[in-house]
Amino acid sequence: MPHQNPHVLQISCQDETGLVYQITKVLFEHGANILKNDEFVDAESKRFFMRTEFSCQDRKLDEPALRNALLSNLPKDAEVKLCPCQNKNIVVLATKEHHCLGDILIRYAYDELNANILAVISNHNTLQPLVAKFGIPFHYISHKNKTREEHEGAVVKALEIYDPEFLVLAKYMRILTPDFVAKYPNRIINIHHSFLPAFIGANPYKQAFDRGVKIIGATAHYVNNDLDEGPIIEQDVIDVNHRFSAKDMAKAGRDVEKIVLAKALKLVFEDRVFINGNKTAIF
Repeated sequence: MPHQNPHVLQISCQDETGLVYQITKVLFEHGANILKNDEFVDAESKRFFMRTEFSCQDRKLDEPALRNALLSNLPKDAEVKLCPCQNKNIVVLATKEHHCLGDILIRYAYDELNANILAVISNHNTLQPLVAKFGIPFHYISHKNKTREEHEGAVVKALEIYDPEFLVLAKYMRILTPDFVAKYPNRIINIHHSFLPAFIGANPYKQAFDRGVKIIGATAHYVNNDLDEGPIIEQDVIDVNHRFSAKDMAKAGRDVEKIVLAKALKLVFEDRVFINGNKTAIF
């Protein structure tokens, strides 16, 4: 029999004795059947994290009642998130480079993304023909002759049409203002073409070449107000050597970038990521 009304429960709070018992007891009392459970305690902060997949076979889940019951049995600082197991609604922001966007679009076309791409927004029209092949709305919002605030205001108006759960920056080569980031806290995911914290900002492959590195990589992270310093979700590297020019490194790095971004999106869209200060706990 298929699982009815499947959900993911995410809980983070100060650690104390008996938390797993309290949580699972409340789930049982609300008719939940636990399918999978993972816990972690951060030794430094003494913070408890728990991700639980569950279903309700015999009755419809009363989400407000379950949430209130959990909060009444947990420490006062508890954060409780109930997520139905369904595709997330997203908007993708891009500029000119096609490799990350193209990979996302193909995964979406073959139902491998766990997301609904509602639209693509770009400050150039270069990628419009690519997006058109997938039947997805494309918004060309030029940044030319506009202040950063004016351009972002136009982007926000377009986003308000769709009300996405997440924004994905697929090589969107614009630095976002604090006001923009504040509208989507912990909901903007970026791919940076470097193994952070090394080579922050522009031209990381040139920085890597100048430093003579032997590996290059990519980092997917949440966006905050510190450039390329948000909580890291996924990273990977490949080997390079002295024969690689900065251009060669950039070409080789594109494959790493799209794979790292795809892995990060899978983790986020399956509700496997907890933000812990400026770090993440991932199940």
